[in-house]
Amino acid sequence: MYSDFAGKAAVVIGGTSGIGLGAARRLAQGGAKVVISGVNESDGVKAVDEMRNMGIDAFFKKADIRYSAEVESLIQFAVETCGWLDILVNSAGIQRYGDTVQTSEEVWDEVIDINLKGMFLACKYAIPEMRKAGKGAIVNVSSVQSLASQKSVVAYSASKGGINAMTRAMAHDHAHEQIRVNAVCPASIDTPMLRMSADMYKGEQSSESILAAWGNMHPVGRIGTIEEVGELIAFLCSERASFITGAEYKIDGGMLAALGVKLPE
Repeated sequence: MYSDFAGKAAVVIGGTSGIGLGAARRLAQGGAKVVISGVNESDGVKAVDEMRNMGIDAFFKKADIRYSAEVESLIQFAVETCGWLDILVNSAGIQRYGDTVQTSEEVWDEVIDINLKGMFLACKYAIPEMRKAGKGAIVNVSSVQSLASQKSVVAYSASKGGINAMTRAMAHDHAHEQIRVNAVCPASIDTPMLRMSADMYKGEQSSESILAAWGNMHPVGRIGTIEEVGELIAFLCSERASFITGAEYKIDGGMLAALGVKLPE
């Protein structure tokens, strides 16, 4: 379908489902060898089988990104499997609800460790391999909640704001090495995480009706797809984005362009 990533090697952390899976598919469809990781082995095997049935290269390595040794092992596996590393997509993340008082220290640590520390560790071990290749591209999956916030997501919003700041710092540190680092900030995307949230808050309604209502909060009138976010990630990983680094790209159906104020009919 594409050939824009022919000869490239990529690691997609959180690539077993959701936005990460959308990115992994698109990179692999473009000709990249792709290593995906996650903590659920059955999801990883299923995703790899699906991509291989499409005739594209994909491999799975289980890793818990909270732990340095597991992240280092993942990057080593990718280099041993593919021969080198050009692209890193950091898409692993969790959502937990609660305001400052409700959020326990344990939940705070869990969210920060997975959403923020895990990205730091992945970049820490991937960047030296990109140096060997002479250049590289990193895309960190953030959120519109790094720029604005709903209620009761203090840990999640903090982690996503940290991603944006870390992305800018990394981009500045490694631009001279031709290693680009960018972030994407999605709004509501049809992922297992979003559907889990819909199930939590549906009450007497159906999950589908909640998803439709959330979609209507976006000016375009719907939630996004993992394929749409995957396409943006692929662009930022490609040579077409060779002059882009340290950027935050909203992919939000116009959500942050709109004010809540409405004129009377």
